[in-house]
Amino acid sequence: MNTLDWSSEEGLVAIKDLLAARIEGWRQPVAYAVGMSPASSSPEWVFPHVNGPGGRHGLPAVVLATILRHDGSTATLEVSKSDLAEAITSLEPALACTTVEHPNLAAWRGTFAEIESNPMRTMCAVFVADLDDPVSSEADGCLRLLL
Repeated sequence: MNTLDWSSEEGLVAIKDLLAARIEGWRQPVAYAVGMSPASSSPEWVFPHVNGPGGRHGLPAVVLATILRHDGSTATLEVSKSDLAEAITSLEPALACTTVEHPNLAAWRGTFAEIESNPMRTMCAVFVADLDDPVSSEADGCLRLLL
């Protein structure tokens, strides 16, 4: 993928489309995020950045889904430190495109740092294909409240 254009919005869309075509049954979720388990006795999952309906950051979803071997359907998936590290590394070339912000990459880096400093916390990825789908987990419920 190094020969692809990471420096333009059009290039990022082309990369997203290329990766998405490699995922059998892929559908872009209407919402998704990487979350962390609570750091205290609070039951709420923490989502440093939520991609909600109408968002334009589709590449991070495809990168994450590729690593987690997921098709974008509504689900809550465990994310390991190595999964998140791979997602960060895979998405970092997108920083070459300076005309868009990269909130997912920033959130993922912060989440990784938090997990490194507090290994008792766990991570998950929540994908919501349709807001009418049943809630897949407590983390999913927390994410939907943020929408």
